[in-house]
Amino acid sequence: MAQAGSRTEAEVASQPACWRRAAGLAASVAGLLPAPGERVAVAGCGTSWFMAQSYAAAREVSGQGETDAFAASELPLRRRYDRVLVLSRSGTTTEILQLLARLRGTVPTVAITASEGSPVAAAAGEVIPLEFADEESVVQTRFATTELALLRTHLGQDIGPAAADAERILAEPVPEQLMAGRQFTFLGTGWTTGLASEGALKLREAAGMWTESYPAMEYRHGPAAVTGPGSVVWVLGPQPDGLAAEVAAAGGTLWHTANDPLAGLVRVQLLAVAAARARGLDPDRPRNLSRSVILREAGTGAGAG
Repeated sequence: MAQAGSRTEAEVASQPACWRRAAGLAASVAGLLPAPGERVAVAGCGTSWFMAQSYAAAREVSGQGETDAFAASELPLRRRYDRVLVLSRSGTTTEILQLLARLRGTVPTVAITASEGSPVAAAAGEVIPLEFADEESVVQTRFATTELALLRTHLGQDIGPAAADAERILAEPVPEQLMAGRQFTFLGTGWTTGLASEGALKLREAAGMWTESYPAMEYRHGPAAVTGPGSVVWVLGPQPDGLAAEVAAAGGTLWHTANDPLAGLVRVQLLAVAAARARGLDPDRPRNLSRSVILREAGTGAGAG
């Protein structure tokens, strides 16, 4: 089981409880979230962008309406939407604030953030504060998964099985075959494609590892070339037919379980912490990153979305 040896580990371990709390909150904030039939854009930076991708794909497949996800700096302002949802843990990210300023008066905006008193909360038309899921860590874990748990619940999904799967994963050691990996390729399908990108980001942020991410069916279109001894191909979501045999033939390791993919992301987080320590790194202090990206005239800073 993950022990509270660092802030990051403690926050990782708290996720099942946070998800259940978010599920209980969903009904009270339903009027602020996209209604069925609305055309919606979702924007974020870093991890929040990947959560936006996951929600957008899940909302589309649920039949609730056309939903696009963008990095906050890339949302096309000429497109017409019924609502724009922004995701920002810190509520201070420059690109989110710039986007909200450009959208002011043109479309209803809603922010999900960890601080009701943050600049992003003040700039958005409506705010859903998830202060109970806020983090001290630079690397995002529980806030991102908790906002996705809230959004999945709003789509009518039961988050209970995912929380139960995560509790089981938290009670297990990190598998040795994952600890032995030197290179990771994460694959997803539909809403789990965003999770695959987030899984790759977590290992890069915390442990500085060589990671990639793709839609699962794209693996054969080039990414397979990097697979060999020491490679792990980690599938979050449905596993394409024939993939296991192809990875084995290349000398790599395929990792896929029946757990809810959101719970699978918890295992990635645990691996990221363990791999960081094995490499002599501090998971609470990732290299070159800060908790939020706040751009200034003198330069820029790198953050965790």
